[in-house]
Amino acid sequence: MKNTNSEKSDEWETEKLNPNGWAQARPSQQFNVVRRVYQQDILNKDADYQVPEKPLRYQCKKVVNSCGFGDCIVNSLPIARWLPRYSLKRDLVGDLVAGATTAVMHIPQGMAYALLAEVPPIVGLYMAFFPVLVYVIFGTSPHVSMGTFAVACLMAGKVVTQHATIHMDLTNSTNSVLSTSTLDGVGYTPLQVLSIVCLAVGIFQILMWVLRLGAVSSLLSEPLVSGFTTAASFHVLASQLKDLFGVKIPKLSGNYKIIFTVIEVSKGLPNLNVAAVVISCITCVVIALNNELLKPWVSKRSRVPVPIELLAIVLGTIVSKFCGLEERYGINLVGNIPTGLPVPQVPPVELLPSIAIDVFTITIVTYTITMSMALIFASKEKYEIDANQELLALGASNVFGSFFCCAPFCASLSRSYIQYQAGSKTCVTSVVSALLILCVLLWVGPFFEQLPRCVLAGIIVVSLKGMFVQVKELPKFWKLSKLDAVVWLVTFLVTVLVNIDIGLGAGLAASVGALFCRAQKPYTCLLGRVLNTDLYLDIKRYRAAEELPGIKIFHYCGGLNFASKNLFRSTLFRKIGYMKPAELSHDEDNNLTRSESYEWDPTIGSRVHCVIVDASALSYVDAPGIKTLVSIHHELVASNITLLLAGANGPVLEMIERYNSLETDRLQLDTFPTVHDAVVYYKVLEAKRHDVTTTVTMT
Repeated sequence: MKNTNSEKSDEWETEKLNPNGWAQARPSQQFNVVRRVYQQDILNKDADYQVPEKPLRYQCKKVVNSCGFGDCIVNSLPIARWLPRYSLKRDLVGDLVAGATTAVMHIPQGMAYALLAEVPPIVGLYMAFFPVLVYVIFGTSPHVSMGTFAVACLMAGKVVTQHATIHMDLTNSTNSVLSTSTLDGVGYTPLQVLSIVCLAVGIFQILMWVLRLGAVSSLLSEPLVSGFTTAASFHVLASQLKDLFGVKIPKLSGNYKIIFTVIEVSKGLPNLNVAAVVISCITCVVIALNNELLKPWVSKRSRVPVPIELLAIVLGTIVSKFCGLEERYGINLVGNIPTGLPVPQVPPVELLPSIAIDVFTITIVTYTITMSMALIFASKEKYEIDANQELLALGASNVFGSFFCCAPFCASLSRSYIQYQAGSKTCVTSVVSALLILCVLLWVGPFFEQLPRCVLAGIIVVSLKGMFVQVKELPKFWKLSKLDAVVWLVTFLVTVLVNIDIGLGAGLAASVGALFCRAQKPYTCLLGRVLNTDLYLDIKRYRAAEELPGIKIFHYCGGLNFASKNLFRSTLFRKIGYMKPAELSHDEDNNLTRSESYEWDPTIGSRVHCVIVDASALSYVDAPGIKTLVSIHHELVASNITLLLAGANGPVLEMIERYNSLETDRLQLDTFPTVHDAVVYYKVLEAKRHDVTTTVTMT
């Protein structure tokens, strides 16, 4: 092998800055590289190519070494890594401020979102305490605020509505409101159904952790998540209409819930509670004005935001207590809020088979939302999030919380951003928040018994603004990719018009369909050579690239497998001219039209002598794909056309070797490391055939 480099100059001239601020540099002289023409097998020999081998004993040794007792503890318990490095001077103040701020937000949001799960408001505070403590031990994100989230609670509430046979009055004042047992042992209370939902979600997440399925969240694309959460916010809004207007509607279940809810609320408008409407409007307007005007002003001067939601429920409780809103105007109140902690009880495991499908949907949604939020903050603060460890953290937290009547918990978008802005440093923030929530559970809870439910409804509605404005993302998706926009629309419309779980399924189907459509439309083109270079570019995009006489260079980007083999074959034949559009014909009005079909051109051998397949962007090939290459090779050889393969990567070549060792009809192609090697090789070959003495250099 001869390698000679002729370097005339290695100095570079720097030009003035371009409009983007980058310095443009160009070489003052050209470089000429002369080397031999390589075929792939010769290059493999010269470069000492070897197939990477990983014997079973090597893999077992690696697993044993990486899973020592100490490593397993550290990897499974992230608290063992960050707690010994905790600095009181550096981290404590930020964690205390962020923890107190998050706790203040937990109180109104927890009480409000618990109503979406069809359970008493106190359950939302339990979710801010019990599972959060477990997440501190196993979780890897110090900045997400775990607890109640509107979409997760709404999805859990759907299961509760379907399977709870004993419906409790959430506004009663008896101490049995949190009892998970039934008097006659027949039927299930909402708390029992909610607890088994939480347990099942935790079990699914732990199983996913065992199977290392942390990457499953990637199935939910950004358009799907955006469309789904936007549509789910409309379900949340519809569920709060009865409290906003103070009307009574029958419990609804099944599909088309938003439509039926709007119809029922419209029927009840003649009997709406004017006082409830006034309180709802005041709550919404005050919180909205704070969020739009006061919060930006305060954020420039203090890390601690105005706790407007907490002020709303405190003032609402005081006004309700001293003005007698329930007695005078018939306002629905929150009702009994017991003090102390609930007695742990085992969920009704026999319900697990009945709720498995709905629970799996909740599992995927809560995990995806939590991971999305965690990755956002990890990117900002430059640390890593372990996707599989998050499954363990969520699963263990949900399993523990299920024994205390909790709903499946999730990261909250709004609370997480507030917690991050307030200066959260580590998971101690969650501990501080949980301890403050504990104080509310032990002593302060009964204070909120007189709180009007319409105040909580107003808090929920205003908090949905962030999800409502995601509608603005649709034009962005449309400009970037029409398929992404279709995924967003399908997910949104089916979720809004039909139901949450069906909408998520439709979104997943649309995402898979979009992937299939993209796979069926890979980037293909014919390449031409730029004069006096070894660059081969798309002739439709680069005017300086010219096709070589008698040579067609076909570039294919994507995988060649059982699903794309026919597309690859037809596209290749059309590009090189082996298949051409059918001749012009006359329609009924005697007008010339061109048929959409293609016909074979048997004269192609007189124009094309060599076809080079540029496989540099071929990501994967399977046995059916190789078999397609074999058939293409046979057809071209029958037309006296040489077929060459260039730029294939190692795994593709290894797959071809395995195929040839097992099949009798082998793929016998000359392979080359680059397109230029194939072109020069063919030119030399043609020169020898015609007894022409020529010198070809790689210039």
